[in-house]
Amino acid sequence: MKFLFAINPVSGGVAKAGWEDGIRAYFSESVHEADLMQLTGEDDDVRLRERIEQLRPDCVVAVGGDGTVKLVAEQLLKTTTPLGILPAGSANGMARELSLPSRLEDCLDVIVNGQARPIDVIAINGNNICLHLSDIGLNARLVRYYQRNNWRGQLGYARGVIRVLLRKRLLTVQIRTEQQVLNRNAFMVVLANARMYGTGAIINPEGNVADGRFEVVVLRRISFWEFLKMFWRYRPFDSSKTEIFSATSVCIETRRKVYFQVDGEYMGRVARIDAEIQPGQLMVMLPQTADGGTVL
Repeated sequence: MKFLFAINPVSGGVAKAGWEDGIRAYFSESVHEADLMQLTGEDDDVRLRERIEQLRPDCVVAVGGDGTVKLVAEQLLKTTTPLGILPAGSANGMARELSLPSRLEDCLDVIVNGQARPIDVIAINGNNICLHLSDIGLNARLVRYYQRNNWRGQLGYARGVIRVLLRKRLLTVQIRTEQQVLNRNAFMVVLANARMYGTGAIINPEGNVADGRFEVVVLRRISFWEFLKMFWRYRPFDSSKTEIFSATSVCIETRRKVYFQVDGEYMGRVARIDAEIQPGQLMVMLPQTADGGTVL
């Protein structure tokens, strides 16, 4: 089998030389082939597409964080070529969601010996996809601060939370699904294909990336400590403050333009989001369980 590794050398602020050495060492004693490609941040989508067409790999592996995973996934949508993940970023939300191991050799074992399973994606505004979590409001503004100031670690997170909450404003939102129309005032609205953020915070306890649906999570009231705790440990949701409902499509409109992020990437300000589930459009390599199944 042939494996193509798309390596983001700067994700997580950590050099990937050790990862590259580990990949080469693993495959040096294998009958399989590994081809390593460095991402540069310039025309990576075009370069990756050309390399896939040239190499025809049996699996394409994203080495980086959620942004790298999304970049690779976009090239594999609606194909039979599975996505492998080596979680090497500052936020590894999809790796957490899929119960992937953190050790390099264990992850490589999953990529080579695991099982490919289909997962859903959310199509957003016709030209974007969400694998994991998208939102408007507080967290999207926090993502913007992170990217603009290049903040890292717990201190950077705390600084961002304080800054966001000092400037928080209620959003006036209309949410239309195939079943209902809701008008809400909220600090944050999440489109959740999965359960948790990259920090491990569970925002959507019943989420499942392979159930043919996604959840809309509406945070109507929130304090500093609630927002801070939400990203460090699970706590029961208070239904008077948070609503969660399932959908296959949704249109969200706001009275004014609001901050918007998709899978950890700030997308600017928007006043409307149209989202629709696309079931089983991406194949992903998953670890096998003791009974021969997978985590999904």
